Amino acid sequence: MSELQVLLNVVVALVIAFFGGALAQRVGLPTVVGYLVAGVAIGPFTPGYHVNQQSIGALAEIGIAFLMFAVGAEFSQVELRRLGKVALAGGTLQILLTMALGPALGRVLGATLSQGIFLGALVALSSTIVALKVLMGRGELQSLHGRAAVAVLIAQDLAVIPMVVILPALGSGVAAKSGGVVNLLVLLGEAVALVVGTYVVGTRIVPWILGHVAVPRSRELFLLGVVGLALGVGLIAQSIGLSLAFGAFLAGLVIAESQLRTQVVAEILPFRDLFTSLFFVSVGMLIDPIAIVAHAGAVALLTAVVLVGKFLLVVVSMLAVGLPGRVAVFTGVALAQVGEFSFLLARIGVDQGAIPKLFFDLILAVSVITIVVSPFTFRAAPPLLRGLQLLPLAGRFFREPAEPSPEAAGVQRHAVVCGYGRVGRQLVDALERRKVPLVVIEYNPAYVTELRSRGVPVVFGDASNPGVLDHAHLDGARLVAALVPDAGATELIVRTARAQNPRVDIVARARDEQEVERLRELGAREVVQPEFEAGVEVIRHALQSFGVTGPELSVAISGRRRRFYQREEPRGEA
Repeated sequence: MSELQVLLNVVVALVIAFFGGALAQRVGLPTVVGYLVAGVAIGPFTPGYHVNQQSIGALAEIGIAFLMFAVGAEFSQVELRRLGKVALAGGTLQILLTMALGPALGRVLGATLSQGIFLGALVALSSTIVALKVLMGRGELQSLHGRAAVAVLIAQDLAVIPMVVILPALGSGVAAKSGGVVNLLVLLGEAVALVVGTYVVGTRIVPWILGHVAVPRSRELFLLGVVGLALGVGLIAQSIGLSLAFGAFLAGLVIAESQLRTQVVAEILPFRDLFTSLFFVSVGMLIDPIAIVAHAGAVALLTAVVLVGKFLLVVVSMLAVGLPGRVAVFTGVALAQVGEFSFLLARIGVDQGAIPKLFFDLILAVSVITIVVSPFTFRAAPPLLRGLQLLPLAGRFFREPAEPSPEAAGVQRHAVVCGYGRVGRQLVDALERRKVPLVVIEYNPAYVTELRSRGVPVVFGDASNPGVLDHAHLDGARLVAALVPDAGATELIVRTARAQNPRVDIVARARDEQEVERLRELGAREVVQPEFEAGVEVIRHALQSFGVTGPELSVAISGRRRRFYQREEPRGEA
């Protein structure tokens, strides 16, 4: 293929992705759906112009690498150690449970035992790029269930190493001849060496190099260094049998401990968004609509297993490692799809005769379907959680009975702070300095332990649960601050607080302008949108620089706030 043809393929893919994403957004669908449909339109299974999938696939892999690099850069090593149990124990348990489901599923499809195990492994792997994209879009990547999902995804990426070595040999009956155990040990040794080497070089050398490049403000050199680091470590990882994405994640982790991480993430974001859109286009190009229709029954069965069976197995695994029921449910929803590494593993299995080509077609079809519905399944998580709480026996695992600290007993005329994240932490600090009585509601066990060690009254549980709010003595509270990252949970907190105490003052955090209006309708007296407030402070500083002060500045700022929060018509705003 000529260089001109490759360039033409990329341009066509980008243009068709733009129109597909714009159309999807226009009709209220996630842009991911538009990208997938765009891929189908230029794929080999539909009439018209065809784009070479391999030329797009290489760029799509770069998108995954940049995505994982950005996630790693925002993932401190303290958080990684804290979630190590979730990754090692919870992730491993989820993979093993899903693989154990494989033989039964394979039997229904007429497969052998080894083929069934292989099929279970394909279903066990989730889509890193889809889960992270949806979590980022909802602003929940930093939530406890967002962190737990990332931990499990890391475990799944690592599990690909032994799967690639063992599963094809298991199916083709050449395990003894291929030296599979030796190969696996070598791969694991190389993986450990990569992690250690990346940590040593990344923490001692890379920040110094980037810092000296950033100091002279040479933006292009800094950008070249960042891209080279992300893709360089990714390629080293890929060369030893790991994934490009995992290597990029490692590179991001070492940047996370550097003071440069904010600038690094800002520089990488445009590349991440551009190349990840090509990933979904490349997946759409693999879709054969005729094959999906021909095997509609098997596709429907496998889709149900992923959306229901895999969801339940993830939930069980998260409960087993001690995560709260709400976190387990939201993590299960985040991982209820089939991922990109399943394509790779299925292709290897077909090439080596371990599984029939039908399995590759089925996995591809199910992957596309679950990717399309993934943004919508997130919206179903809150009512799904409430339904699970009503179950006669299993419901107790999801009701999360509150565990108030002794200090919370008898508190009156106090503030109830729902969520001890970045905003909640600042509020608690300010209230403590003023000696204001307060109760914090938090479901992150690490934060609960921290608060109790300081003697801060805290209730361990889900703040959106009415029973948990009762333990915070809501009837005697003066203020309720709904500061959790999840929009659905925030609405439940506001609704419940207003119903239980009509006189209480409620302040809530909103993600966007539409949510501001919704929360005010539910009874919030004050709604704060962080991005807007940041913009207001920038405006304040800018106007002061040009001599606008005193009453004139106050009128300008308050007018802008009135317009955004729709309290009244603005007069004299900035």
